[in-house]
Parts: sequence; structure tokens; C-alpha cells
Amino acid sequence: MKKILVIGAAGQIGSELTVALRERYGGDHVVAAGRKTKPAEQLLHSGPFEWVDCLAAAPLARVVKKYRIDTIYHLAAILSAVAEADPGLAWNVNISGLYNVLEVAREHRCALFVPSSIGAFGASTPLDNTPQVTIQRPSTMYGVTKVAGELLCDYYHARFGLDTRGVRFPGIISHATLPGGGTTDYAVEIYYEAIRQKRYTCNLPAGTFLDMMYMPDAIKAAITLMEADPARLVHRNAFNITAMNFDPELIAASIRTHIPEFTMDYEVDPVKAKIAASWPNCMDDSAAREQWGWKPDYDLEAMTGDMLAALSKKLQPQE
Repeated sequence: MKKILVIGAAGQIGSELTVALRERYGGDHVVAAGRKTKPAEQLLHSGPFEWVDCLAAAPLARVVKKYRIDTIYHLAAILSAVAEADPGLAWNVNISGLYNVLEVAREHRCALFVPSSIGAFGASTPLDNTPQVTIQRPSTMYGVTKVAGELLCDYYHARFGLDTRGVRFPGIISHATLPGGGTTDYAVEIYYEAIRQKRYTCNLPAGTFLDMMYMPDAIKAAITLMEADPARLVHRNAFNITAMNFDPELIAASIRTHIPEFTMDYEVDPVKAKIAASWPNCMDDSAAREQWGWKPDYDLEAMTGDMLAALSKKLQPQE
């Protein structure tokens, strides 16, 4: 039975991935690790939790040794908008932290999942049907760290035989945990405000098409890739994956099928708009489909129905 460590377990993806892994492998077999964010009660009570900073290699190694970890999901990272505000922090966490995790994984022979992002592409990348292998010249610090991370993981696999795997996540949408400073955060916020105010002010302009994914599919992708037959993996790190593609107008129209009075206006954030404009309109994820059977379960309509139902329950006044 696997012994898994999730670094960044209190974050947007980590909080739900940890629960899913514990349901699959057993609570005692999945160690949640966080640095600063207080974890949800479910994380604390469903299995072991350790305070771990990826910038401190020795304590991380002690946790790996203590629990006899054989698989690591490394999710700790500074996201796109926050990274532009503090590039030095982004480099330190996203690169120095990753290097520490790679070294610990190499020393203890752990399989390693490291997510990349659509942010790894840039304006010179083909924006439509973006190929799996293509030019990557991002114009943001976040993107630079993601490209460097992809290359580091490839290097550790080629040089040391480390079992590194990863995907390029699109924007991730969830009703359970708020996002943490990414360019696609609007696609989560809009559902909250549709329930609370029946209106939303969007910080990306109309016509900004981006690939997106509902959290259950993101969790499914991470687990499926790590369980895949390694002999089938040609690319291993940074597989393009996507589930749906829309701009703010389309997601607003989807919400109106459930809340007809919902309205949206715009107050564009120039930094986020510039970042989003440099990312693909849509990615080609055929390599993931062919090499490890990737297939999403949710489209925009299914996600909208589920998000609004879940948030209506979550945000209702407590008696």
C-alpha cells in the first residue's frame, strides 16, 4: 500500500486531493503537510498532519523518513498574480522549494507529482490548440518558474531515474476552497457573487478565452496520472490537460440558466488581463488522453449546476 505525502495540503487543490487520496488509500497512508495556512478540521482528523516548509529540506526529509513515504504530491507554490507582485518570493518557493523536494525524493526514491500550468506558455506559443510540445516563452515570473520546474523534473528523471510526473493545469474551479491569487480566480468568485449579490464585476475582459477545469476532474487527473503504467508515458512531466473552455460572457450565460436575474459588468485588472492574454485560448490534450487515458467528467453546464447547488447550501444563513 502506498505511503503518500501531500505538500501544500491546506491549499486550493491540496485540501481536496488529500481527502480523495485518504478515501482511496486509507487515512493513515496519506500525510498532509502545510506551512502556514490553518488546515480544515477534516484534514486534521482524517489522517496525520505535519507542519512542513518546502524551503527547509532537512525537516521535510525527516517527515518522509518518519512515515516511510514512497509518493509525494508537491503542490506548494506562489500563483500567477501574487508572483508578479513578489517575483523573488515566487522564485524562492517555486524553484528553491521544488529543488529541495526533488532532492528529498531522489534520496528516498519517492515518486513525485509536480503540477505545471497554462502559465508555462507565452504570447509566442500557438494560442489555439496549443501542442503538447511547443515553444514556451512566458512573460511572467510564475510562467518562468513553471517552465524551469518542468525542465528540472525532466532532468531528475533522465539523470537519476526519478519517477517524476506532472500536468499543466488550466484554471481550477472549486466550491470547497477559495483560490490563492491566480489569474483565473474570477471563475470561482463569479459563482459566490451570483449567490450572494446576483451580480459580479469581472476583472478580465470579455473575449478572454481560457481552458478551465472543475476540481473533481483536477483531482482525478493527478491520481490517474500517478497510477498510470510508466511504460506508456512518453512525456511524463507537464501533460496538457483541459476540460472546458470559456470567456467571462459564457460563464455568465451559464449562470443565468439557473439565476436569470444575474448581471455582470467589468472593471479590468490590467495586470491579470495581460497575463491571461499571453496564455493559450485552448490546449491540445491528446497526449494525455492517449498515454494515460485522460478524460474529464464535467463540462461548463454540469459544473455550473453543481457549483451553484453546493454554494447555495454553503452560503445559506446559519440558524
